[in-house]
Amino acid sequence: MSTTRIRREVLSLDEVVNLVARPESGGVATFLGVVRNFNDGRAVSLLEYEAYGTMAEAELQRIFDELEKEIPEVRVAATHRIGALRVGDVAVVCAASAPHRGEAFRACRELIDRIKARLPIWKREHGPDGPYWVGWEDARCTPDHGEKTHHHHAHHDHKKG
Repeated sequence: MSTTRIRREVLSLDEVVNLVARPESGGVATFLGVVRNFNDGRAVSLLEYEAYGTMAEAELQRIFDELEKEIPEVRVAATHRIGALRVGDVAVVCAASAPHRGEAFRACRELIDRIKARLPIWKREHGPDGPYWVGWEDARCTPDHGEKTHHHHAHHDHKKG
Protein backbone atom coordinates (compact mmCIF):
# COMPACT_ATOMS: atom_id res chain seq x y z
CA MET A 1 0.00 0.00 0.00
CA SER A 2 1.36 3.38 -0.99
CA THR A 3 2.14 5.71 1.90
CA THR A 4 1.61 8.83 -0.19
CA ARG A 5 -1.79 10.34 0.31
CA ILE A 6 -1.89 11.75 -3.21
CA ARG A 7 -1.41 8.93 -5.64
CA ARG A 8 -2.35 7.16 -8.84
CA GLU A 9 -3.52 3.87 -7.32
CA VAL A 10 -7.16 3.11 -6.54
CA LEU A 11 -8.13 4.54 -3.14
CA SER A 12 -9.34 2.41 -0.25
CA LEU A 13 -12.06 3.49 2.19
CA ASP A 14 -10.93 0.84 4.71
CA GLU A 15 -7.38 2.14 4.65
CA VAL A 16 -8.46 5.68 5.53
CA VAL A 17 -10.94 4.49 8.18
CA ASN A 18 -8.17 2.38 9.78
CA LEU A 19 -5.97 5.48 10.03
CA VAL A 20 -8.52 7.23 12.27
CA ALA A 21 -10.03 4.29 14.19
CA ARG A 22 -9.30 4.35 17.94
CA PRO A 23 -10.84 2.57 20.94
CA GLU A 24 -12.16 5.88 22.33
CA SER A 25 -13.93 6.87 19.10
CA GLY A 26 -17.60 5.98 19.03
CA GLY A 27 -18.15 7.53 15.61
CA VAL A 28 -16.36 7.56 12.28
CA ALA A 29 -17.74 9.76 9.51
CA THR A 30 -16.55 9.18 5.95
CA PHE A 31 -16.90 10.98 2.65
CA LEU A 32 -16.18 9.71 -0.86
CA GLY A 33 -15.77 12.19 -3.70
CA VAL A 34 -16.79 10.40 -6.89
CA VAL A 35 -16.37 11.43 -10.54
CA ARG A 36 -19.80 12.32 -11.88
CA ASN A 37 -21.05 12.37 -15.45
CA PHE A 38 -21.88 16.09 -15.55
CA ASN A 39 -20.13 19.20 -14.25
CA ASP A 40 -21.25 22.82 -14.66
CA GLY A 41 -23.62 21.78 -17.42
CA ARG A 42 -20.91 19.90 -19.36
CA ALA A 43 -20.99 16.16 -19.96
CA VAL A 44 -17.92 14.41 -18.53
CA SER A 45 -16.59 11.06 -19.72
CA LEU A 46 -13.14 11.17 -18.11
CA LEU A 47 -11.32 13.37 -15.62
CA GLU A 48 -7.58 13.78 -15.33
CA TYR A 49 -6.45 14.99 -11.92
CA GLU A 50 -3.02 16.54 -11.57
CA ALA A 51 -1.38 17.68 -8.35
CA TYR A 52 1.61 19.66 -7.26
CA GLY A 53 2.66 16.60 -5.24
CA THR A 54 4.96 17.73 -2.43
CA MET A 55 3.01 20.91 -1.87
CA ALA A 56 -0.31 19.05 -1.83
CA GLU A 57 1.01 16.51 0.69
CA ALA A 58 2.26 19.31 2.96
CA GLU A 59 -1.01 21.23 2.72
CA LEU A 60 -2.99 18.08 3.50
CA GLN A 61 -0.92 17.54 6.65
CA ARG A 62 -1.54 21.16 7.64
CA ILE A 63 -5.29 20.64 7.27
CA PHE A 64 -5.15 17.48 9.43
CA ASP A 65 -3.18 19.32 12.13
CA GLU A 66 -5.57 22.29 12.12
CA LEU A 67 -8.68 20.16 12.46
CA GLU A 68 -7.20 17.99 15.20
CA LYS A 69 -6.42 21.19 17.12
CA GLU A 70 -9.76 22.87 16.42
CA ILE A 71 -12.08 19.97 17.18
CA PRO A 72 -11.11 18.22 20.43
CA GLU A 73 -10.48 14.45 20.36
CA VAL A 74 -10.89 14.21 16.60
CA ARG A 75 -8.61 12.28 14.23
CA VAL A 76 -8.77 12.88 10.48
CA ALA A 77 -7.24 11.27 7.39
CA ALA A 78 -7.69 11.55 3.64
CA THR A 79 -6.29 10.35 0.32
CA HIS A 80 -6.70 11.87 -3.13
CA ARG A 81 -6.26 10.12 -6.43
CA ILE A 82 -4.54 11.65 -9.47
CA GLY A 83 -4.31 10.49 -13.06
CA ALA A 84 -7.17 9.51 -15.38
CA LEU A 85 -10.45 8.68 -13.65
CA ARG A 86 -13.71 7.55 -15.20
CA VAL A 87 -17.27 8.31 -14.12
CA GLY A 88 -17.95 6.42 -10.88
CA ASP A 89 -14.29 6.29 -9.80
CA VAL A 90 -13.45 7.55 -6.31
CA ALA A 91 -11.27 10.66 -6.46
CA VAL A 92 -11.00 11.47 -2.75
CA VAL A 93 -11.60 9.59 0.51
CA CYS A 94 -12.02 11.42 3.83
CA ALA A 95 -12.56 10.02 7.33
CA ALA A 96 -12.89 11.59 10.76
CA SER A 97 -13.28 9.83 14.09
CA ALA A 98 -14.41 11.26 17.41
CA PRO A 99 -15.91 10.01 20.66
CA HIS A 100 -19.32 11.32 19.47
CA ARG A 101 -20.84 11.54 16.03
CA GLY A 102 -21.43 15.29 15.98
CA GLU A 103 -17.70 16.08 15.99
CA ALA A 104 -16.97 13.27 13.53
CA PHE A 105 -19.49 14.65 11.00
CA ARG A 106 -18.30 18.22 11.51
CA ALA A 107 -14.63 17.30 11.09
CA CYS A 108 -15.29 15.20 7.99
CA ARG A 109 -17.29 18.02 6.37
CA GLU A 110 -14.63 20.57 7.22
CA LEU A 111 -11.90 18.21 5.94
CA ILE A 112 -13.36 17.84 2.43
CA ASP A 113 -14.21 21.56 2.23
CA ARG A 114 -10.63 22.58 3.08
CA ILE A 115 -9.16 19.98 0.71
CA LYS A 116 -11.32 21.36 -2.11
CA ALA A 117 -10.44 24.96 -1.30
CA ARG A 118 -6.73 24.64 -0.63
CA LEU A 119 -5.05 21.64 -2.25
CA PRO A 120 -3.05 22.39 -5.41
CA ILE A 121 -4.99 19.85 -7.44
CA TRP A 122 -6.71 20.64 -10.71
CA LYS A 123 -8.59 18.60 -13.24
CA ARG A 124 -9.00 18.31 -16.94
CA GLU A 125 -12.49 17.24 -17.94
CA HIS A 126 -13.06 15.30 -21.13
CA GLY A 127 -16.43 15.57 -22.81
CA PRO A 128 -18.10 16.13 -26.18
CA ASP A 129 -16.30 19.47 -26.69
CA GLY A 130 -12.85 18.05 -25.97
CA PRO A 131 -10.68 18.53 -22.86
CA TYR A 132 -11.27 21.46 -20.51
CA TRP A 133 -9.04 22.50 -17.57
CA VAL A 134 -10.85 23.31 -14.33
CA GLY A 135 -9.56 24.11 -10.96
CA TRP A 136 -6.97 25.22 -8.57
CA GLU A 137 -5.02 27.75 -10.62
CA ASP A 138 -8.22 29.83 -11.13
CA ALA A 139 -8.45 30.45 -7.40
CA ARG A 140 -4.77 31.24 -6.99
CA CYS A 141 -4.43 34.25 -9.31
CA THR A 142 -2.93 37.62 -8.53
CA PRO A 143 -5.56 40.39 -8.49
CA ASP A 144 -4.20 41.72 -11.78
CA HIS A 145 -4.31 38.28 -13.37
CA GLY A 146 -7.81 37.88 -11.93
CA GLU A 147 -9.04 40.84 -14.01
CA LYS A 148 -7.85 39.14 -17.17
CA THR A 149 -9.27 35.80 -16.08
CA HIS A 150 -12.58 37.47 -15.27
CA HIS A 151 -12.66 39.13 -18.68
CA HIS A 152 -11.83 35.80 -20.30
CA HIS A 153 -14.64 34.03 -18.45
CA ALA A 154 -17.13 36.77 -19.34
CA HIS A 155 -16.15 36.36 -22.97
CA HIS A 156 -16.44 32.60 -22.65
CA ASP A 157 -19.94 32.84 -21.11
CA HIS A 158 -20.98 35.24 -23.85
CA LYS A 159 -19.92 32.72 -26.48
CA LYS A 160 -21.81 29.95 -24.72
CA GLY A 161 -25.11 31.77 -24.39
